[in-house]
Amino acid sequence: MRAAEPRRWPVAPTLAALAALLGLGMVIAALAGPLSVAPVTLWQGFWEGRDAPGYLVVRDLRLPRILMAALVGAALASTGAALQGLFRNPLADPGLIGISAGAALGAVAVIVLGGGALGHQALPVAAFAGALVTTFLMWRIASRGGETRVALLLLAGIAIGAIAMALTGVLTFLADDNELRTLTFWAMGSLAHSRWSDVVLVAPWLLAGIVLMPLLARPLNGLMLGEQAALHLGHAVPRAKRAVMVLGAVSVGAAVAAAGQISFVGLVAPHLVRLLIGVDHRWLIPGAAVLGAVLTVFADTLARTLVAPAELPIGLVMALLGGPFFLVLLLRRNGV
Repeated sequence: MRAAEPRRWPVAPTLAALAALLGLGMVIAALAGPLSVAPVTLWQGFWEGRDAPGYLVVRDLRLPRILMAALVGAALASTGAALQGLFRNPLADPGLIGISAGAALGAVAVIVLGGGALGHQALPVAAFAGALVTTFLMWRIASRGGETRVALLLLAGIAIGAIAMALTGVLTFLADDNELRTLTFWAMGSLAHSRWSDVVLVAPWLLAGIVLMPLLARPLNGLMLGEQAALHLGHAVPRAKRAVMVLGAVSVGAAVAAAGQISFVGLVAPHLVRLLIGVDHRWLIPGAAVLGAVLTVFADTLARTLVAPAELPIGLVMALLGGPFFLVLLLRRNGV
């Protein structure tokens, strides 16, 4: 078995640098946009409560969007890191194993079939349900005699994800013009409609994965040696598997409901953090969460400033930036 690579950078300074980069990105996101806001305006509004137009834009429009971007990115990245540890596959992420596709199917069904008439919470509830149903089906297919086979779980997720995408395509075919415009923009990811009410609605579900996933670091470290070795080390492997899948379903369902489908965050962020500080999940999962938040905040800032006053979908920006960057990393790692 290949030995784990040593840590390349010290953990604490690296995590502190990532946190500082997140803070910088959030400040830049608050100031940048079609209406530029001077730092002094933001400072005075924050400390003195002035109702300057620039500060009102930041407080009521940009700040909830920035917080949503950070939470969504952190949830997707921490879930991706945990899934990669569970499957012992650095290419595993919520999109690959079908959780994102299941959540998207639930949300699209609400948009096309008129479930929005049930109220503001219909979309996130449907996304949660889609992610949970997908996870349950994967689990049932891969479980036999009280044992869950990880390889079969991965393959089942890919197959169920393909089915969910096909059903989403059918619903898209049935959609009218207004629904198609909503679906097209939402399917590529967007935080344009994030408000404080949306943050309050989905933040507890996103935080569940961000906060609780690192608690599974030790069994995930044990799984790096194989399931039998992890069991011999005293880890509750079946319980850890269930916890990772359920937390992943909840987090991804909330993220898809809040921002649509955003690719590459759950894949790139864990991979970069693994290169920086190693494979120990005690630091990898929180580090990936912070870097995922950084990437999503910066991508959303670019999405709403590059073609202002129009706006690009954040999923499109993330794919255009993350795809080539990830290919370069893979080529350099293999000496090409």
